[in-house]
Amino acid sequence: MAVMIEVWGDYACFTRPELKTERVSYDVITPSAARGILDSVYWHPGMLWVIDNIWVCNPIRFANIRRNETKSKISGRNAKTAMMRGTTAGLELSSTADRQQRATLLLTDVRYVIEAHFELIPEKMGSEDSADKFQAIVMRRLSKGQCYHQPCFGCREFPAHFQLCEQIPPCPEELKGQHDFGFMLYDMDFSDAESFKPLLFRARMQDGRIAVPPRYSEEVLG
Repeated sequence: MAVMIEVWGDYACFTRPELKTERVSYDVITPSAARGILDSVYWHPGMLWVIDNIWVCNPIRFANIRRNETKSKISGRNAKTAMMRGTTAGLELSSTADRQQRATLLLTDVRYVIEAHFELIPEKMGSEDSADKFQAIVMRRLSKGQCYHQPCFGCREFPAHFQLCEQIPPCPEELKGQHDFGFMLYDMDFSDAESFKPLLFRARMQDGRIAVPPRYSEEVLG
């Protein structure tokens, strides 16, 4: 069952994983980021969101900003050790001492329409769960603007507003025709608990529409 949701915001940063020193955003939203927005609206262990199409509704515009960030983070090993000891001593992180400035190349004034459907996971569904029940819940939450947490465009500082989409906005003139954005992050593969790996696909846009290939197709590279 397909769902179309319109999302928009002032800023967005869908960071390219190959550029680690300074953040540089992809030209458009990634399928995994789109799925994250839908998960924030409604998530259930018995269903999985699958992105089918992404429409880019605003011209692509970039801007540069600099932000104060911390250069360190508390390691998972130290956190686990602290839990076993029963004390948080030694887990402090000083934002003043670890502060540094990082540049970000981000997107401005973004608007997308996400078309998606969900697949059922029978072994994780309850006895009263069904596709019709999930669809009704999703449509009700979208119509009321409800979400579990505020969805964002790549960073929590960049909130994403959303609403149920009834009609796709017209394609901006400069986005008409074919555009090739190269290889883009599709999602992360967590099937092997010892070794996570990224999945990539060739993102091509035709008249503002990016057709997202199925996860197990030849177009998705792991």
